[in-house]
Amino acid sequence: QLQASGGGLVQAGGSLRLSCAASGRSFSSYGMGWFRQAPGKEREFVAGISWSGISTDYTDSVKGRFAISRDNAENTVYQQMNSLKPEDTAVYYCTASRKEGSSRMFMGAYWGQGTQVTVSS
Repeated sequence: QLQASGGGLVQAGGSLRLSCAASGRSFSSYGMGWFRQAPGKEREFVAGISWSGISTDYTDSVKGRFAISRDNAENTVYQQMNSLKPEDTAVYYCTASRKEGSSRMFMGAYWGQGTQVTVSS
């Protein structure tokens, strides 16, 4: 129901835009988010956005570099990633919240399949 795309290989300092398209149901009334998991590490929260798009939340390491947005008419969530660093290398997963807000606490009701982002130094 959640299909993530847009990952790839990019040099440090480069940019990528991830997309997460929902199908089968609408998530327009729910918060959405992105998590990532690097090899040997736990999955971690990256960004969240409220149902309206007005409220956003980011983990400290990506603030000022990543931007989450959504298009409810298209049932799609985006994550623009700029100034990428090698430590951003991970599989990125989109997720739907159990609530309407951007809080990471309620993320994880649904998960996409993940898209690989690799940043070379």
